[in-house]
Amino acid sequence: MVIKEITPKQKKVLEFIYDSVFNEGFPPTLSDLKEKMGVSSNQSALNFLNALEKKGFIKRREGQARSITILPLGLEILGKKSLMPILGATSAGSPIETIEISGEWQEIPGEVARLKQEVFLLKISGDSMINAGIDDGDVVLVQNQKEFISGDIVFAQIGDGSTVKRFISDDKPPYVYLKPENPNHKVIPFNDETEIKGKVISILKNNYWKPVK
Repeated sequence: MVIKEITPKQKKVLEFIYDSVFNEGFPPTLSDLKEKMGVSSNQSALNFLNALEKKGFIKRREGQARSITILPLGLEILGKKSLMPILGATSAGSPIETIEISGEWQEIPGEVARLKQEVFLLKISGDSMINAGIDDGDVVLVQNQKEFISGDIVFAQIGDGSTVKRFISDDKPPYVYLKPENPNHKVIPFNDETEIKGKVISILKNNYWKPVK
């Protein structure tokens, strides 16, 4: 049976773990916890983690450093949302190589958390989608799927590069292409190296998730 009670010190540790992941990208080390809690040994810090794990607030993987995951019960106690890593930066301009972003995380709504195995986050670089409400520096939520309809905003890979554009399937040339939402950018016709990886389903604006246009 899960024990929901948490002591003030245990909650402080849980809050520190959450803040560390959100701000630094990684859970804290035992040394970090020891310093934060003002205890004299790593074992004392480990005791806090053992207690939190036993109560069902966190989960750890043996043999892996900083492998702490806050479970739904822990998020509930903190009144926080789930966190998801931003996997990289992609272009809203000409296709660019996807840039890996290490250690950057974002809060996601509860309904998105339930889709967590099917979605991922990307940061946008460029201005080609501004008329669709997607600006430089925005974070977009992409859902993995295999079928798309004309008009969907998609994340596409073109060779070693990637981009976010509107997918268009038309009955006139260039027939199938990726359309920018900024007249200063050109359409990108499909070729043998074009592969759509997912559909953009939401945009993070001023700390609020908004649907795509």
